[in-house]
Amino acid sequence: MAASVPPAHASDRDPDSPLSSAELATLADDIKAWGDELGFQQVGITDTDLSQGPGGDHEAHLNAWLDKGYHGEMGFMAKHGTRRTRPAELEPGTQRVISVRMDYLPEDMESLEVLNRPQSAYISRYALGRDYHKLMRKRLAALARRIEARVGKIGYRAFVDSAPVMERALAQKAGLGWFGKNSMLLNPRAGSLFFLGELYTDLPLPVDAPFARDHCGSCNSCQTVCPTGAIVDDGVVDARKCISYLTIELPGTIPEEHRRAMGNRIYGCDDCQLYCPFTRFAHPTRENDFYPRNDFDRAELVTLFGWGEEEFLARTAGSAIRRIGYECWLRNIAVALGNAPFSPAVEAALMARRAYPSALVREHVAWALGEQRAKRRRRIATAG
Repeated sequence: MAASVPPAHASDRDPDSPLSSAELATLADDIKAWGDELGFQQVGITDTDLSQGPGGDHEAHLNAWLDKGYHGEMGFMAKHGTRRTRPAELEPGTQRVISVRMDYLPEDMESLEVLNRPQSAYISRYALGRDYHKLMRKRLAALARRIEARVGKIGYRAFVDSAPVMERALAQKAGLGWFGKNSMLLNPRAGSLFFLGELYTDLPLPVDAPFARDHCGSCNSCQTVCPTGAIVDDGVVDARKCISYLTIELPGTIPEEHRRAMGNRIYGCDDCQLYCPFTRFAHPTRENDFYPRNDFDRAELVTLFGWGEEEFLARTAGSAIRRIGYECWLRNIAVALGNAPFSPAVEAALMARRAYPSALVREHVAWALGEQRAKRRRRIATAG
């Protein structure tokens, strides 16, 4: 049977809650303990005002980013207006946001090694296992049920990259980390290889201190290693150049000026995180669901390019990768094959898709074949 909150003196009650300030403080501590039991590595609580704090006015920052067109074809970044930056407009009654993070990097994971094997496919480390959205939403819902078992029915809504939510800004205000120069949320004891989730609630819980210190200093490793120069200013990413955007969010043709820089990256890009000094503090995930499936951590490009659509759908069931669809899957791999060293096997794989029904795929295959043939000619010239 769930424990009940002990009665409190009327003078000690929060005017917006049937619970006293002391009861709310105890509940906040318990929420963090429950979060740890549910597999979250950190839990913080913040209010809903994103106009103030160590990150400045996040609504103004977002609007400036949108005005410059840095969101590319991600129209969803602009369509929701202030509901993205004002939580109570998205979920009426919201007074607090419980922000959580969960590590996702599998233990003993090769990453830079795969990037240096151009015949292998590089898939962003977060997408190697099962889709994180459902797992984390279930854990957040379980956290809400524990709260309700203690205090009775509450208003809440759980989010995991699934609605117009300023998750990194809220996480910073909740004390989980600071904004790195690559715009990722960084934690001094965990780097940035973690997922974020939020529980909007109408409980007036006490809030945690924001993470105010910026530990990046003069380091600009993330900016230096970005293959396409997408980090155009401290904390500002032009998504139109970002390989994660190009391989996941962009539905059409990948601009030719960025194709060679993509290398063997077929789904996302981790370079700005892998080369960040704080990544050495990343902890292995405790979730078996985040470990690689289908050898996605080391698969060969030619093998993946040979999958038919049914095999693609079967092997990406329950994976974040499926959201890009089979056509963009082939598009991305075709570019990576064009960037691979010349080999008869690569050329044959591309030739097999030369007449593929999709014009998008055919265009990228034609480009890749041109790259392969140019490499073959150079090899012959060098040998001669």
